[in-house]
Amino acid sequence: MIEIPSDLNPDLVPLAFLLGNWAGAGVTDFPGAEKANFGQEVSFTHDGRDFIEYRSYTWVLDSEGNKVKPLETESGFWRISAEGDKGPRKVEVVMVRDDGVVEVWYGELADKKPQIDLVTDAVARTAAAGPYTGGKRLYGYVKGDLMWVGEKQTPEVSLRPYMSAQLKKVVTPEEVADMARNLGDLPDDGIAFFK
Repeated sequence: MIEIPSDLNPDLVPLAFLLGNWAGAGVTDFPGAEKANFGQEVSFTHDGRDFIEYRSYTWVLDSEGNKVKPLETESGFWRISAEGDKGPRKVEVVMVRDDGVVEVWYGELADKKPQIDLVTDAVARTAAAGPYTGGKRLYGYVKGDLMWVGEKQTPEVSLRPYMSAQLKKVVTPEEVADMARNLGDLPDDGIAFFK
């Protein structure tokens, strides 16, 4: 179920399905890099302003699912804006990666479903960054999970998928405490609750 926080900026309601902390696993495979399974933790948070803050941490997993080494870290800001009264809802993302890449992404929300397609509009790289010329991403909320696939291209490799993951919503101890406070009055014996 998608919940819309009461203090969420109204412009961001179409992105509410992203909000929260997510964790899961995926696969990475791109020419010139070792194919691997990876773990991922992602957070999408807001503070009432007109953007959602994004952070993602990934790490290589061994065959038993143990963390081996860091893979990629990203952070950024997601915004949404309407193009005219009847135009599609557009999404813009500014993202920074630990490998020295800064990207501006533009995309579109799918019609009547929680899905976003993004394409890079601008890429800036530091001298330490590897070759990279752009990418595409698809994020979707599917049966309560956040799923995504990323494509990238370099001067040597045409645009192709390189990472994908399936993430589950993480409930923090604070969220459990909030749920407990909001339960209201329950029967003392607990049995009447099920009748």
